[in-house]
Amino acid sequence: MEAPDQTAERENAEHEKWMRNCLELGKAALGRGNPPVGSVLVQAGQLIGEGAEAGKSKNDITCHAEIEAIRDAIGKHGAAVLRGATLYSTHEPCLMCAYVIRHHQVGRVVFGTTVLAVGGFSSAYPLLTATDIPTWPAPPQIIEGVLREACQALSREYAGQK
Repeated sequence: MEAPDQTAERENAEHEKWMRNCLELGKAALGRGNPPVGSVLVQAGQLIGEGAEAGKSKNDITCHAEIEAIRDAIGKHGAAVLRGATLYSTHEPCLMCAYVIRHHQVGRVVFGTTVLAVGGFSSAYPLLTATDIPTWPAPPQIIEGVLREACQALSREYAGQK
């Protein structure tokens, strides 16, 4: 049996592995003039969907990285695969993304940096953790701050380009 600190180390390494994928997707989004957000969906240790922010380049506000990752996973595997999956994102999912995450019953959300004004977890409207919407199941587990500094560096790079 694995010791608790070994289990935590293994989980942290897994989170960092997937967050590095998100960072690469975020850099690609930045290269296309979009905010530098990348997101992946993982189920049973396997990548099932990925997305890069594309709202500006596609002129479609719904093309946030998290929603793009969800669309990708559904297109490849069907919606049922999302139930219990883990969504990784460089940035805290916004309110719109939080609604989509809850609708599809994603089981865990791991992100790098908070988005205080419109974040689905840290803002005044915490849809990711709301328990007062009767048609929604239990909220996903939230893990924040994975590779936070690298995620924040991408945000600073984007802000410098504006």
